[in-house]
Amino acid sequence: MKMLSPEGRKKWGGSVIRVGGSNESALLLPGTPLGSSNSTSLRHSSCLACLARPITVKRCVAALVLLSTLSILFYTHYLGNHPFSSLIRRDTRPEPAIRCSLSGGPSRNAAAAHDHRSAARLRIDAKVLVFVETTYSRLGREIAELLVYNRIKYKVEVAGKSLPILTNSDKGKYGVIVFENINKYLNMDKWNRELLDKYCREYKYSVGVVAFQPSSEETLVGAQLKGFPLYIHTNLRLKDAVLNAASPILRLTRAGESAWGQLPDDWTVFHPNHSTYEPLAWAVRDTPGGLDKTPLPTIVQDHGQIDGIQRVLFGSGLKFWLHKLLFLDSLSYLSHGQLSVSLQRFLLVDIDDIFVGERGTRLKQDDVQALLAAQTRIQKMVPGFRFNLGFSGKYFHHGTPEENLGDDTLLENVGKFSWFSHMWNHQQPHLYDNGTQLSMDMMLNKNFAKEHGIPTDSGYSVSPHHSGVYPVHEPLYAAWKKVWNVRVTSTEEYPHLRPARLRRGFIHRNIMVLPRQTCGLFTHTIFIERYPGGRVKLDESIQGGELFQTIVYNPMNIFMTHMSNYGNDRLALYTFESVIKFVQCWTNLQLISVPPLQLAEKYFQMYPEEADPVWGNPCDDLRHEKIWSRNKTCEQLPRFLVIGPQKTGTTALYTFLSMHPEVSSNFPSQDTFEEIQFFNGKNYYRGLDWYMGFFPIPTNSTSRFLFEKSATYFDGELVPRRAHALLPHAKLVTILISPARRAYSWYQHMRAHGDEIALNYSFHQVITATDTAPKTLRELRNRCLNPGKYSQHLDRWLSYYPSQQLHIIDGEQLRNNPVEVMNELQRFLKLSPPFDFSKHLRYDPKKGFYCQVVSADHNKCLGRSKGRQYPPMEERSYKLLQRYYLSHNTALAKLLKNHVIPQWLKEDLSVL
Repeated sequence: MKMLSPEGRKKWGGSVIRVGGSNESALLLPGTPLGSSNSTSLRHSSCLACLARPITVKRCVAALVLLSTLSILFYTHYLGNHPFSSLIRRDTRPEPAIRCSLSGGPSRNAAAAHDHRSAARLRIDAKVLVFVETTYSRLGREIAELLVYNRIKYKVEVAGKSLPILTNSDKGKYGVIVFENINKYLNMDKWNRELLDKYCREYKYSVGVVAFQPSSEETLVGAQLKGFPLYIHTNLRLKDAVLNAASPILRLTRAGESAWGQLPDDWTVFHPNHSTYEPLAWAVRDTPGGLDKTPLPTIVQDHGQIDGIQRVLFGSGLKFWLHKLLFLDSLSYLSHGQLSVSLQRFLLVDIDDIFVGERGTRLKQDDVQALLAAQTRIQKMVPGFRFNLGFSGKYFHHGTPEENLGDDTLLENVGKFSWFSHMWNHQQPHLYDNGTQLSMDMMLNKNFAKEHGIPTDSGYSVSPHHSGVYPVHEPLYAAWKKVWNVRVTSTEEYPHLRPARLRRGFIHRNIMVLPRQTCGLFTHTIFIERYPGGRVKLDESIQGGELFQTIVYNPMNIFMTHMSNYGNDRLALYTFESVIKFVQCWTNLQLISVPPLQLAEKYFQMYPEEADPVWGNPCDDLRHEKIWSRNKTCEQLPRFLVIGPQKTGTTALYTFLSMHPEVSSNFPSQDTFEEIQFFNGKNYYRGLDWYMGFFPIPTNSTSRFLFEKSATYFDGELVPRRAHALLPHAKLVTILISPARRAYSWYQHMRAHGDEIALNYSFHQVITATDTAPKTLRELRNRCLNPGKYSQHLDRWLSYYPSQQLHIIDGEQLRNNPVEVMNELQRFLKLSPPFDFSKHLRYDPKKGFYCQVVSADHNKCLGRSKGRQYPPMEERSYKLLQRYYLSHNTALAKLLKNHVIPQWLKEDLSVL
């Protein structure tokens, strides 16, 4: 939709929105007469006379000299001292031209928003149930994306199947039901429809329904919606949308303005025949001549007077930006405030590369004055706002005389801005292999700041090109703490650059990392004519598009801009003033600004679950590879993991694998021996560099298979997500034995290692401990029994890894026939050439298991703690555990439908 006309303005209902154009002078050579027909004839006749003269060498040389002189004068006059200088001499620059009927300022907006909270919200969870036509349908994906962007929990179901469980005890599991296609709702089978309607009515208006009318090939005129006194017309082209200012649904969205212009897609409009329906939005027909001005309802609210169920029905999807706001408001209203998004938005604008830039792109004195003037205007709309300037001191006074004066003007007004440190020489930190040199360069920038009165205590810094922040370059974090006492930074790269609205924060080495956003301007974006798509495209982003939605969906926005965006056409000033005004026109959001440290503290108060980082694989993202230390390689990461569980034979498997000439394990740890235990404990916070330090750099990356074994990975709740983020293509190996026998073996292992609780209680006492037992005994029971719930843990792994990447070993078979087990494992891992384990493994009658062959009469076996013989388990304990694990074993058999079922599992299921 073309939201606002750049040629003028239109009015409707007393509200006005105007977008102005920019006046530009023509590009003419000095002394050229303007608009003279006589001068044109003269030029033509002069040229003909020149052509008629005889051509001589002297005249050719003279012509070349003249041409060269004119070219030099041209480039000197129009390009200045650098090829990036302005090619267009203008008297005016683009100015924000958004007008709306605001009164009372930003605080008025927040006060006008409805509070949707009611007591009914306590009976439903803050979660959305979304029914889609197919898992690949476009609108369904758009709905899911919008929910993700706003951190709203949801569940997707394909319409037409059985309903999911809707209640949990006496509480509803979903606050709102959403149908991608209203017809799927209207044509549900009687049983499911009655169940759903009963759920929605359970607590009287407690759960509402949102439904969309899709565009269709069939044009309907006056068709009735099944079962409702509501009629529709489909496949209409509409324009000029307005909102119902009296609607109780409006909270995030501000009414009072008109969205002029053609609306995207074909539309359905509603004609109600009952007072239960109230229009939420109208538009008019887009017809030749525009004579039909009849308002047509495009969204209607059903107040539930007919059947006790409140609904909001949309006549089109989410392509129209205003529908996204109204959809969020509908969720808030229908969930009684459970699904309300905050109306407070924090805004910080960083200006990177102050003093860094080619001649012709840097700030001049009048640019700095314009920056200060714009800051003053924005402060009236965004309390506490200041531009945040990032400096690299080495490039101070590296411009033309006019630009150097601009540098001086910045420092003359140093107290009017906020400041943060870039790098002294704008070098990317990941290129520093020497942490000492990195610290020395930072100190140069700090000394520059002290000499020129720039504050050094902000606790905030940004790395050039986001280098070293993520993927983490440990020397950067160390130098930041040492030189600048940095406590907060920001990046666009976590977890990835795109999509921008999914960027998140994390904390590493006690430095808070905030998600950073872009406004669509980059170092080369200095003229509006050269903006990709021109002013029209930039205005689309501002007026309901990407930039506008970024602010709406992100409670905290740190925008990256560059010094060059504030010179020349001053596009950054145009962009931010325009979008802030547009936000105030169309939303009730309250924009405020605070320093970065305060912003970070608020962020992690709001999202404490994000504090823990998730380390991704740098080689899965080209941008991450470019800003990753050059002395690192992903070939140093393991290609498969042995994930446990404990007491199933993982150490034996680790030993057998280490015999293979093409396989290398990790280096041992001083604390955990052959296990690194990275993904499941505090070691994870030490970072990727720490983890990779346990692996050798392969000399032949095509043939060396690196692996690690940590038996505690199997049942760690966070482990599958963390492992998949770093090693998405790794293969997984797990060993399973009868869970009852595994629990008994673990208990005896704890006794052998002197565990006080295990020594004081029998195995039967441990496994029968109730919730009233001492806490230490309950904890021992859980640690003993929980790993044996194999189906539960494997299901978590398989939610991240495909089944074909998982190999399951029967632990009993590994003990009795390891050669065959290892041959199967080699085939799964595709190890080539295969290793002949039959020549390297031999049964040792003294130990009672297979050991490594050292010589004809000597074996190398595991330590005395392995293969220890325990007294047999009591029969009553064994029977109790078989009953305890029955449901888990049954679920495991279903889960392993694509794998060979272990013999012990068949036996355990056949006993009871």
